[in-house]
Amino acid sequence: MSQGTSGVTLQQLHYFIEVAAEGSITAAAELLYVAQPTMSAAMKDLETRVGRTLLLRSARGVTLTVDGVEFLGYARQVVEQVALLEQRYLGRPPSRRLLGVSAQHYSFAVDAFVRMVRGSGAAEYEFSLRETRTWDIIEDVRTLRSELGILYRSDFNRKVIDKLLRDSGLAFHPIFLAEPHIFVSRRNPLVSRDRVGLADLADLPRLTFDQGANNSFYFAEEILSTLSSRQEIRVSDRATIFSLMIGLDGYTISTGIISDDLDPEIVAIPLDVEERIEIGWISHAAIPLTEQAQRYLAEVRAVVSGFGVALLG
Repeated sequence: MSQGTSGVTLQQLHYFIEVAAEGSITAAAELLYVAQPTMSAAMKDLETRVGRTLLLRSARGVTLTVDGVEFLGYARQVVEQVALLEQRYLGRPPSRRLLGVSAQHYSFAVDAFVRMVRGSGAAEYEFSLRETRTWDIIEDVRTLRSELGILYRSDFNRKVIDKLLRDSGLAFHPIFLAEPHIFVSRRNPLVSRDRVGLADLADLPRLTFDQGANNSFYFAEEILSTLSSRQEIRVSDRATIFSLMIGLDGYTISTGIISDDLDPEIVAIPLDVEERIEIGWISHAAIPLTEQAQRYLAEVRAVVSGFGVALLG
């Protein structure tokens, strides 16, 4: 089992995964208690066996080539499948679970992550969840820092997002279509309304997530990003935006799906606009998902369907 048809060993795959994660051959060697020359030789031998350059080496460490990014995806698949095989047929204990997810600031994504971790059944695991900017989500998945990304498309940003995904070798997979809502605190005067229109928001601070250097309207996390607002505050995290909803009666526009357990002080009110929000997940187009990633997506669908939202896929 240690040797595949290509001549690549399972140990080399383990080494390569750690080198990619650490961005350093030396750091990976220390983590795995392997001599640095041994690790370096293993990586050179791996590249010789596959006939491609997988790592770009510099004084600052290593980065993955385009071939290296693709190879990493398959290496993770192989290592996970071997671990599952050994667990089922050789009685080995569950292996250390690994998964990285990058997402826009959605509580359903966090709720699903909590469920996944609780249901993993692994004594050891290493998961990561990054709530981050739209551009960074795409970059995280492109470079395989994260296996999955969660973001939205709309009629306004679809062409730009789809082109960027194609250029990055990624694909968008729809999960559900949401009617836009505003999120406000339970003390906001609008909470008594069944629906609100844009005119009702004119005197309230609009709260949006900062997109950093890529602060294009097309990368905004909120729809209707081109509409002007007399009062606008950009923030970088979900805890801050909720605090400003409570402290300043501010609002943000999102899906309407919010967890009472995670965010008990925030409510969602339907917004009277024709635009819709298509939420989906992104991944490398040519790399199949690990089973752990599939489990996470199953939890996302379970959380969303619990709000009565129809799933698209």
